[in-house]
Amino acid sequence: MSSTRRLGVSIVLVVFLADQALKLWLLFGLRLAETGPFAVTPFMNIVLAWNRGISYGLFQQSTDIGRWGLVLVSIVAAIWLWRWMWREPRPLTVASLALVIGGALGNGVDRTVYGAVVDFVHLHYGSFSWYIFNIADAAIVVGVVGLLYESFRPGVGKTA
Repeated sequence: MSSTRRLGVSIVLVVFLADQALKLWLLFGLRLAETGPFAVTPFMNIVLAWNRGISYGLFQQSTDIGRWGLVLVSIVAAIWLWRWMWREPRPLTVASLALVIGGALGNGVDRTVYGAVVDFVHLHYGSFSWYIFNIADAAIVVGVVGLLYESFRPGVGKTA
């Protein structure tokens, strides 16, 4: 296996395992649903939010058809992105794809097991309040930013 493929697989595993481990610890170790939110810093709280949609709460699903539709989309997207990652020679693109894949798989497992994605990080400052998100969401955003950055670098790292 090439070093870029190893990089991709490693990042997928780290993101997926870190996301799922932290969610399990918050739900069943700390029992966040029973104990309630708590402050980590003056601008960050840990809260429990069940997201039945996708990023930023878009496309909320209240039926089993919607839930399983989002699970299917996650699986199809992960497979398509994995195929791209496997063929990609550029390390930044591989790392970015791996972040998105790991995040999609983490949120897909949540939808399968719980019927919704477990979100818990709430950033705020004064009257400003950001969306509640999780490690998978953050990985997806960073991965998309990496893909966008790479796409605006014409000719860099491309093979002939």
